[in-house]
Amino acid sequence: MRLYGHHAIITGGGTGIGAAIARALAAEGAKLTLVGRRPELLEEVAKKLRSSRAKSRGAAQSAEPRPSAAFGTNEGVSVAPADVTVRAEVDRAFTQARAAHGPITILINNAGAAAGIPFSKITGTLWRDMLAVNLDGVFHCCQAALPDLLAAARGRIVTIASIAGLRGFAYAAPYIAAKHGAVGLTRALAAEYASTGLTANAVCPGFVDTEMTVQSVATITAKTGRSEEAARAELARLNPSGRLIVPEEVTAAVLDLILSDRNGEAVEIA
Repeated sequence: MRLYGHHAIITGGGTGIGAAIARALAAEGAKLTLVGRRPELLEEVAKKLRSSRAKSRGAAQSAEPRPSAAFGTNEGVSVAPADVTVRAEVDRAFTQARAAHGPITILINNAGAAAGIPFSKITGTLWRDMLAVNLDGVFHCCQAALPDLLAAARGRIVTIASIAGLRGFAYAAPYIAAKHGAVGLTRALAAEYASTGLTANAVCPGFVDTEMTVQSVATITAKTGRSEEAARAELARLNPSGRLIVPEEVTAAVLDLILSDRNGEAVEIA
C-alpha cells in the first residue's frame, strides 16, 4: 500500500477515468474524497470501494493487522458533491473532505466536458461553459487545495488534460483551448513550486473508451448518419495507436506520476 497515509481528492470521480483512478488509489491505501456534480454516481463508486476494503479487512482478521483497519466506518472513502466551476462549492467540498480524512496530499483534476461544433457556430455561452469546466475548475481546485499540498512532504497534482491539450483538432475549438490552458497551468505550477515538495503534472490521453466517447459517438452518428461502429472506428483512428485507450492505461500513468518526483510533464497516452 504505497499511498497509505495520503488523502486524495478526485474530481469527476463517479465515472470513466475518475472512477478507475479512484479504484487504483484505493488499492494503494489512500483515503479518498470523490467530487462531482452527480452524487448518485459518486456514491455508487464509493460503495463499491468501501465494500472492497471491508472484504479485504475481513479476510485479514486472522492474519497480521493491515492498514485498512484504520480507515474508519466509511472505509476511508467519502463523497463531496460539487460543481468545480463554482468556487464556493469547491471550497465547501474541500472543507468537507478535510473534516473526513484530514489534509489533502493528492489532487486529481479529472472533471471535464467536451462539445463538437464548427467554429462559426460557437456561442459565447458554449465557449465560457467549456473553459469553465475544463480550465476554471482546475484553477479553483488547485488553489483550494494548495495550502495542504504545500504543507505535505510530497504534495501531488495530476491533471487529466487531453491530447487536445497538445495539438489541434477540427470542430472542438473551445475544448482544445481549455485543455491547452490546463496543460499550461500545470507547467506554470510546476515551475512556481519547483523548490517545494509539490509536483504538478498532466496526463494527456487520446480518445478513451468512456462515457465521454460514447457521447461523441452519438453526436457523430446523429450529425453524419454513420453507424456507431464506423463512428468509434473514426475516433480510434485519431489516436496514434489506432485504437481507443482504456481507462486503466491512464490510471497507470497517474499512479506513476504520484509515486515519482517527476514535475512539469504532460504525458501523452494515445
